[in-house]
Amino acid sequence: QQQQNSTVVDLVSANDSLSLNSIFKEVENSVVQITRKVPPSNILSPSPESENASALGSGFVYDNKGRIITNNHVVGDAKIVDITLVDGNRYTANVTGTDIFSDIAVIEIVENLTELSSLPPPLKPLIIGNSSELEVGEQVIAIGNPFGLAGTMTTGIISQTGRLLPDQLTGFSIPNAIQTDTIINPGNSGGPLLNMKGQVIGMNTAGLFGSGIGFAIPSNAITRIVPALIEKGNYTHPWLGFTAATLTSDLAETVEGLERNFKGVLVDSIVKDGPADKVGIQGRITDQYAEKHGGDIITAIDGRIVNQTEDLISYIAENKKVGDKITLTIYRNGQFLDLEMTLQKRPSPLLYLTEVRSPVP
Repeated sequence: QQQQNSTVVDLVSANDSLSLNSIFKEVENSVVQITRKVPPSNILSPSPESENASALGSGFVYDNKGRIITNNHVVGDAKIVDITLVDGNRYTANVTGTDIFSDIAVIEIVENLTELSSLPPPLKPLIIGNSSELEVGEQVIAIGNPFGLAGTMTTGIISQTGRLLPDQLTGFSIPNAIQTDTIINPGNSGGPLLNMKGQVIGMNTAGLFGSGIGFAIPSNAITRIVPALIEKGNYTHPWLGFTAATLTSDLAETVEGLERNFKGVLVDSIVKDGPADKVGIQGRITDQYAEKHGGDIITAIDGRIVNQTEDLISYIAENKKVGDKITLTIYRNGQFLDLEMTLQKRPSPLLYLTEVRSPVP
């Protein structure tokens, strides 16, 4: 999905890099500050401070129609937010699409774009790069508004790719998250993570304060999900209907006859009437001593080896949609079985957490 950037001239050739200050100058006008009003914490007796409370985050320009990408948690339940450009000009934006599962949202400037295009400087979409090409050790840049400090740039490297980022709010995980040591603080959320060509290779979404560990949603997820948010306002995720965990030596000991170094994903619990339930996949059984035993072990999906939950979740997210069929290879009672299932629509977080109280992403 690069049509939104058809009017944008690529910053550099494929093999070149820009200096840090050159990148900042090129992209600073495309990174915005986003604020939304927060309801008073004490509805019965609101204080002046709580009445004027606001949440703050970042975003970046996606296309020349005034659409901006940010995190879902930045906009929350708001329908309208305020954006502030680097030059201090403020505008109103409608929230046009949100996806709580991927933590991605699209907002759109309400004001006339003909007027906006004449502002110094004009809005310019950022180029979306390919996050699948990232390698550990590559230098990256984060730009955002940490603690309200507008237009802040920090640098670091790609610490690792393919991380599974759990979300206790939804009970699901964001796959293929980018781990970086670039400083990510409150207010950076929704801002771009850039490579040294000035391309967006991720969207900053979380940081462990004081740890030097930050996470970004991969740009390929943005490329896949944002068009649906623009067109329909939401994105439908495919769903397997069970919880699972990467098999460890300790877990292997709870499965009779299994070697300690056996690799795969151990199925924990099954959601009733979900895809897995319909084809007879078996979860773990709790005995009278409250200890769990057994459970099917997934070793492959569509013929691709599965060693950990990241392999399973990433493959589904990147290659499948609701209604598609997949074949899971499972190990059960000393035998390998191939079970074909049809992926269903992922249920709402409230429904899912009600049916599965302790989900394992």
